[in-house]
Amino acid sequence: MSYRDAKHLSELLVSKGLTVSVAESCTGGALSSSLTSIAGASSYFDCGYITYSNQSKVQMLGVSPETIETYGAVSEKVAYEMVIGAGERSQSNLAVSITGIAGPSGGSSEKPVGTVCFGFFFDGETTTTTQFFSGARSDIVSQSISYALVQLALKL
Repeated sequence: MSYRDAKHLSELLVSKGLTVSVAESCTGGALSSSLTSIAGASSYFDCGYITYSNQSKVQMLGVSPETIETYGAVSEKVAYEMVIGAGERSQSNLAVSITGIAGPSGGSSEKPVGTVCFGFFFDGETTTTTQFFSGARSDIVSQSISYALVQLALKL
C-alpha cells in the first residue's frame, strides 16, 4: 500500500473539510490503518468497520442476509450494502467498502482468488466495481488498499 496515496487523500479531505469511513472485509483493517497512519487523521477519518464474517456484515452494517445468500459475500451487491451501511451509520461525507478473496484459498472458477469488490459513496452517489488482483495474499491486500485510496481521491 502506498503511503503517498494515503497522504494525498488525507490532504484532499482536510482541504475540503470532509470525513471518510470505511467498511473492510478482506483487507482486515489495513485500509483504516493506512488512513490513520498520517498525522492529523482525526480531522478526516471518522471510523472503520472490520466486518470479516457474514454475521458482522449483517449486524454492524445492515447487509441483508438474503443478499449474501443470493450473491455471495464477495459481490458488488454486498459491497453496495456495506458502503451504504458505513455511510449512514457514520454520517461521513465519503465512504468505501471492500470485500474480496485475498487467498491463497477460498477462490472458485466463478470468483478466483484476487477478486475484490468495492463500494464508494460520495455526494449522494453510490457506485460499485469489481477488480481482479494477483500475487500473494499480502499483494492482493496491498493492491486493494492502493486502488481504494486512488479511487477515493479521484472522487474528490
